[in-house]
Amino acid sequence: MAAKLDYRWHLRRIMADRGMFSTTDLLKPLAERDIQLSSSQVYRLVVDRPERLSLKILMALLDILDCTMDDLIEPVSAAGTGAKPRKAAAGGAGAESIGSLRPKRARITAVDQ
Repeated sequence: MAAKLDYRWHLRRIMADRGMFSTTDLLKPLAERDIQLSSSQVYRLVVDRPERLSLKILMALLDILDCTMDDLIEPVSAAGTGAKPRKAAAGGAGAESIGSLRPKRARITAVDQ
């Protein structure tokens, strides 16, 4: 069975290496290359990992930042391939330790006068 692959998006780090600390710093260089994106679109491009990306935008980013595709996109193995640790159910093995931390219930009794 083929290994499942994922990727890491390093646009924010590369921008910081080039002295671009604001997402809007990309608006003018992209516009110079005839790519019109809103400031919120550029923000999502920088902050989030894009699932779909135009090759024209990708080539413009590589040109603006003077980097290679390997610098911007790092292939990694998918996170879901390893076995996940199982969580204890309520009342399971970890219940004794939690129960000892709970306070005892207060009992209010009538006072004789």
